[in-house]
Amino acid sequence: MPGHDSTPGYRAAAIVLAPLLMVQGLYVRLVTPRLPEPSGARSGVCGSGPPLSLLILGDSAAAGVGVTTQDEALSGRLAAVLGSQFRVSWKLMARTGNRAKDIVSMLAAASPERFDAVVTSIGVNDVTHGTGLGAWIDQQGRIAALLRAKFQVRHVILSGVPPMHLFPALPRPLRWYLGERAKRFNGALMVFAQSCSGCEFAAPDFPREPATMAADGFHPGAPAYAMWADHVGGIIRRRLQQAGSASG
Repeated sequence: MPGHDSTPGYRAAAIVLAPLLMVQGLYVRLVTPRLPEPSGARSGVCGSGPPLSLLILGDSAAAGVGVTTQDEALSGRLAAVLGSQFRVSWKLMARTGNRAKDIVSMLAAASPERFDAVVTSIGVNDVTHGTGLGAWIDQQGRIAALLRAKFQVRHVILSGVPPMHLFPALPRPLRWYLGERAKRFNGALMVFAQSCSGCEFAAPDFPREPATMAADGFHPGAPAYAMWADHVGGIIRRRLQQAGSASG
């Protein structure tokens, strides 16, 4: 599989650097501020126009860590972006620390609902906690299957793992190592999205610099959430327009 963790040069460097990477990982956990999930509603209805049901699913970034209210987070920003054209019924299912396996469990335990579109943010915790690439992709497949079968989802936007080699909070060479893992995860996720019915890979392009990042140097700040929402909102609008043209 392209981007597999067993690439010889990458694997050899990771083995040599393992003691230093472990120390740096512990150091980052000790000194990085643990920001709370923002306050505010985790579901709601806004806007006017044709109905659109939306689910935001995933980890601390999906939950909005890095800002103070959900209005500034991905959920609030995306609802506002789409609310200019649609009557948006939205829901947030996300928790700090979630890995792909936790999302599988969350969906399996949730009551059935119907959503037109889902935006996911899943991968950073898998990258940092050593989840194997193959296992992660298998879990992405289980998530997509649950979304289709249990939640009648027609469009799943798979947000890429952010470029961790640009995270200000990470020292080198840990930044390089996690960045390389993130790239490999994204390469595999792109391939997966191409073969998964209704799935689409999205990689929002915004600068990872202090002005756009949260105070911890790890999570998005309000400007980054706004750019992320604009990007995936545009994808959802385009898909709905294409569906409308096809049915017309």
